[in-house]
Amino acid sequence: MKIKCLPVGPLQANCYLLADAGGRAAIIDPGGDPEEIFSVIEREGWTPVAVIDTHSHIDHVAANRPVVERYRVPLLIHRRDASGLSDPELNLSLLGLGRLDSPPADRELADGDEISVGDLSLKVISTPGHSPGSISLLLEKGEGPAVIFTGDTLFAGGVGRTDFPGGSLDRLIASIRDRLLVFPDDTVILPGHGGSSTIGEEKRGNFFIQQFRRGRGLE
Repeated sequence: MKIKCLPVGPLQANCYLLADAGGRAAIIDPGGDPEEIFSVIEREGWTPVAVIDTHSHIDHVAANRPVVERYRVPLLIHRRDASGLSDPELNLSLLGLGRLDSPPADRELADGDEISVGDLSLKVISTPGHSPGSISLLLEKGEGPAVIFTGDTLFAGGVGRTDFPGGSLDRLIASIRDRLLVFPDDTVILPGHGGSSTIGEEKRGNFFIQQFRRGRGLE
């Protein structure tokens, strides 16, 4: 198994390439710079099997069309964010980040769904708050700690914004408390922006989580 992180697009969103031992790969959040994504995939000799969007904001989906069309793979997104692929208010393209031209979803995801990536399996964890259909993706390994791709819900030292259309601070707090902090402390998080962390590190050192615990019930 290999995971590569490519910061892409003007906001440097993290596009993750997850490949099993046989080279079958998922492309998570292709937010821009498709040629860079292509270069890595083809240098590694991987065969993409799916594009997965953790949510529909333009900085995470801007390269959906070129990637889907090059590799002829299905596009997956949570059902509550699927409309954002074509709605410029919901995908934030109205903010001047460019025109979004994404194909529609081929598969609309729901909480608990399993996504096969060759010999690997990703479990969908519904984590609304940053957007109505934000998801995290759980990768459990036979050995070593699990990995969660947290999108823009939980960052190393931060949390997702909730002031965009469809955002909700209360839902974000509930998602972090009930869906993410319940995992073991050694669980690795791979967020949509910035560096990696662990659940334990965020419990101990994330200022926003500490503030929520004091005032918004994250205990």
